[in-house]
Amino acid sequence: MKAVGYLKNLPITDAESLIDLDLPMPKPGPKDLLVEISAIAVNPVDTKVRKGRPADGQTPAVLGWDAVGHVRAMGPEVSGFAVGDRVWYAGDLSRPGSNAQFQAVDHRIVSRAPTSLADAEAAALPLTAITAWEMLHDRLKVQHDNGRPVSLLVTGAAGGVGSIMVQLARQHPHLTVIGTSSDPDGAGGDWLRQLGAHHVINHSQPMAPQIAALQAQGVAPVRHVASLTHTPQHFKDLVELLEPQGQLAVIDDFGATDVDVMALKRKSLSLHWELMFTRSLYNTPDVGEQGRLLTEVARLVDAGQIRSTLAEVLGPINAQTLKRAHALQESQRQRGKLVLQGF
Repeated sequence: MKAVGYLKNLPITDAESLIDLDLPMPKPGPKDLLVEISAIAVNPVDTKVRKGRPADGQTPAVLGWDAVGHVRAMGPEVSGFAVGDRVWYAGDLSRPGSNAQFQAVDHRIVSRAPTSLADAEAAALPLTAITAWEMLHDRLKVQHDNGRPVSLLVTGAAGGVGSIMVQLARQHPHLTVIGTSSDPDGAGGDWLRQLGAHHVINHSQPMAPQIAALQAQGVAPVRHVASLTHTPQHFKDLVELLEPQGQLAVIDDFGATDVDVMALKRKSLSLHWELMFTRSLYNTPDVGEQGRLLTEVARLVDAGQIRSTLAEVLGPINAQTLKRAHALQESQRQRGKLVLQGF
C-alpha cells in the first residue's frame, strides 16, 4: 500500500524529511477496524513527532492522527460496526498513523462520520474535537457549573483546537466565550465571531486589563481558561484574570521551571493537562469514551450546531503535499485545519 513516512529526523526543508513509501497492508487485531483512508488532516503533533521521535534509518515511521475512511475488515471482538461503514477518528500515538492507504485502529476510539460533511470537511475535526471536548468536559468540567453564568477564555482560539472549542462551548448557555487573537479586529477576530465567540481580545497585549474592561461592562467572571499556546508567556496574566477557585487547562509543551505554579495557590486555582492520546496509550477503562464523544460531535455536526474547521485542501496524500502541510503547521500562523485527500 502507499504511505508517507520518515526514516530520519530531519527539518521539513530536507528532501527526505518525509518520503513516499510502499508498505505491507496492516492486519487488524481482535478489537481493530481496517480502514481504507479517504482524507487526513495535519496537526501540531505530526510535526512534533517527526522532529522528536527517534528514527533508526531502517524502519519507516508513519504519522497522521486524523482520518476519514471506510471499514474494509474487522477483528473478531469488534461490535457496533459493519464493513462499508464510513468512519472518523484520531487514532493512537503508539501505532502507525493515518498517512497511508489503510490503517488498523481500535474500534473503541472510532465512530461513524457525520453524514452532512464531505470527507475533507470531516477529516478536519476528530483530533481537535476530542481535545476540545475532553478539555471542556473532563478537565474543566464546565457542565458542573450548575448553570452559574461564568466566562471561558480560550487563548490562541483561531487555531485548530480553539476553533472547535469555541463551538462546543457555545453548547453551554451559561458560558460567555472569550477568544484571543493577534488581530481581534481583523480576519482572526472575524473567524472567531463567526464560530460563536461572544468577545475577542488581543493576546499580543496584556489580557488581564482587557478582561477587567469586559467585566466592567457586565461580562461574567472568568472561571475557566483553556490555554492552547504560549502558556509560559501568558501565565502571570492568566493567574491574574482568573476568579478565585478557577481552573486553568493547558495543552502546549513547556518545562517545569517555565511557570511558577505556586502563583496558583493564593486563589486556589487548579491546573489541568490535556492529552487526547492518554486513553488509548494506557488502554484506560473508559477508552470507549472517545468513540462515544465522536458520535455526539457527529450528531451536533449533522444538526447544524457545529461546523467544520477546514481551512484548505492542499492536495493528495503524498510526501510533497505533506511537507507543505508540515511547513505551514510549523509557521504557527495556521487558522483552521489543513487537509489532504486521496492518493
